[in-house]
Amino acid sequence: MQPAMMMFSSKYWARRGLSLDSAMFDHQQLRHTGGQMVRKLVQSCGGTTGTEDREGGEDSGKTAVVFSLKNEVGCLVKALRLFQEKRVNLNHIESRKSKRVPNEVEIFADCSCSKKEFNELLEHLKDHVNILSFNTPAHIWSAEAEEVPWFPMKISELDQCSHRVLMYGSELDADHPGFKDNVYRQRRKYFVEVAMNYKFGQPIPHIDYTPEEIKTWGVVFRELTQLYPTHACREYLKNWPLLTKHCGYREDNIPQLEDVSRFLRERSGFTVRPVAGYLSPRDFLAGLAYRVFNCTQYVRHSTDPLYTPEPDTCHELLGHVPLLADPKFAQFSQEIGLASLGASDEDVQKLATCYFFTIEFGLCKQDGQLRAYGAGLLSSIGELRHALSDQACVKMFDPKTTCHQECLITTFQEVYFVSESFEEAKEKMREFAKTIKRPFSVYYNPYTQSVDLLKDTHGIENVVQDLRSDLTTVCDALGKMNTYMGI
Repeated sequence: MQPAMMMFSSKYWARRGLSLDSAMFDHQQLRHTGGQMVRKLVQSCGGTTGTEDREGGEDSGKTAVVFSLKNEVGCLVKALRLFQEKRVNLNHIESRKSKRVPNEVEIFADCSCSKKEFNELLEHLKDHVNILSFNTPAHIWSAEAEEVPWFPMKISELDQCSHRVLMYGSELDADHPGFKDNVYRQRRKYFVEVAMNYKFGQPIPHIDYTPEEIKTWGVVFRELTQLYPTHACREYLKNWPLLTKHCGYREDNIPQLEDVSRFLRERSGFTVRPVAGYLSPRDFLAGLAYRVFNCTQYVRHSTDPLYTPEPDTCHELLGHVPLLADPKFAQFSQEIGLASLGASDEDVQKLATCYFFTIEFGLCKQDGQLRAYGAGLLSSIGELRHALSDQACVKMFDPKTTCHQECLITTFQEVYFVSESFEEAKEKMREFAKTIKRPFSVYYNPYTQSVDLLKDTHGIENVVQDLRSDLTTVCDALGKMNTYMGI
């Protein structure tokens, strides 16, 4: 069984201003030894000079140039006029006496412009001044940056991802158990409407499930719960009683996504949202980056309750939710999602395959025994038994090789991958994520539920500030333990 993303088998991106002492240049790094702010002059040319704008616009500090000129009245005015003529905005400027030539000054200019505008500026500037160095960061003008696929920068933008459905839940193939059932098909259309009308921040609509749907759920629930004690990992079993207590997990009741989402938020920071059908791997994984799991709400057809060719609410609620409540598993899931943001189609497919063989069909070792943690296994009676039997081919999880394994949808997997723990799988995925080519790194900001792009030293400074605050708290706690407990 596949997740709510379409898998394809092998046969199927506010920077602050730079300064003279912080800019890195192609030929050399100039060290700031002091200087004056050329304030009024720059402002008259449409730029800014002080630290008041270093926190400024998104494009601040993208390009910079250092040039020298004679320390004479009017020379700087002439040079800066070229910036205005070429429509190059000045974000920040500094000056200092030149150590090279006694009667010259060196000017640092931090600007915002396109590649074409900057090149034209340099061509004209070199006729009037001596250009010492310039900086054109690769992540701004590289071909890779121009080709970075769109991805959500904040959690509310997931509406765009969740509504880009590749295959609606109401579109059934001819071999689907409910293909000829018009009542079932109409019911599926209702679930599509609910999901497509949902927007971030809204409560998830309550679903009044029919007696037939509840009966189908009950059959799946009863069969699987008999296997969980001997087949499911301990993290799954730990959360099961909590789901029974707080979300109404019972044989005669299908839990509501709103209750489940509230429960998950308190346990691991994850939430769920309804989805109308299959999403692309990129859109599905983007949700994980924000700790959002796209869930279907429809129930498989009653004529074959132990089989479904697509992820239904039985798969989501019984397979995924119990482990999404585990903090370590939640972090593992999120890191796969974060690694996908802005990645190439090829890399996203590799990540999706690793997701498939871990979060969907993964095995782990506990107390010397194989246990299942993959949702595709934990929601499939037949494959759960098979994966832990002697007939199954089991290999150690290694993203570098796993990412090339074919994902099978309608049959049992040819191979299953085992990890010693979620931590081990997470560390391996972290190393694998380093091989993904992106002109930036990403950092999830849990306070704003947005993604920060780490593409310069200032962005990294913000992350370091957060880490420093956390370390201060840890040091304070250790100090108190030492004082009051003698540790």
